[in-house]
Amino acid sequence: MDELGEFLRSRRARLGPAQAGFPAGNRRRVSSLRRDEVAQLAGISVEYYIRLEQGRVGQPSHQVLAALARALGLDEVEERHLRDLAGPPEKPRPRPSPARKELVDLLRRMTGIPALVTNHRLDVLAWNRLAAHLFFDFERAPAKRRNLGRFAFLDPASREIFADWPEVARATVGQLRLAAGRNPGDQALATLLGELTMNSPDFEDLWSRRDVRERTHGRKRFRHPVAGELTLRFENFVLPDASGQRLITFTPEPESEEALALLAMWAG
Repeated sequence: MDELGEFLRSRRARLGPAQAGFPAGNRRRVSSLRRDEVAQLAGISVEYYIRLEQGRVGQPSHQVLAALARALGLDEVEERHLRDLAGPPEKPRPRPSPARKELVDLLRRMTGIPALVTNHRLDVLAWNRLAAHLFFDFERAPAKRRNLGRFAFLDPASREIFADWPEVARATVGQLRLAAGRNPGDQALATLLGELTMNSPDFEDLWSRRDVRERTHGRKRFRHPVAGELTLRFENFVLPDASGQRLITFTPEPESEEALALLAMWAG
């Protein structure tokens, strides 16, 4: 399967003619943009665009990719994903490595807020006590199960913990789709995606949509049996090295400060 062609088709399918300035008409056979319309918007030949969707083109130029991004109304994250898919087959990949001991110590000293370190596969590499009580007991879980994708789709408890589980599910799939485009040779990531596809109809459905997400910050609502519902602001800090790791912190909204303090007291 050609990932670039599939992504182009999926983005074309979500656009109607009116959104791109074409008359809708009653004689159209398809409700989405046609290939010739995308080619016209991008300023390339119809034959060339067809070959792109069929995976019969080498590496498109930056100018062509930029024109396609404009024609298809891609946002910044989607355009970056498009360039990842169209890039050379051999690209630098994050080095598989555990979290540095300095990071582990930093998390241990962050006693007032939940925090953890993940890699591009959403493996949880390090965490503090509050994060373990907010999500699940990372220490007791086998290393393979310390993955936020597996937790979201294969552990029923995630639907109780995440008050907005559908949004968490979409964001998780979007992040993994982005990681797959950036790391095409990552066998461990491919194994994870295969496992999720085989065992979760929800994941399979969301994965087929080919949406990408880059969540650098935002709000997430949790349910906890002791602290109740918490609304936390999260920030993703990408580490400035080649590890592909990021530090994620969770700070409370004003209405959740007491609940988080209760969770901290309960966690000891």
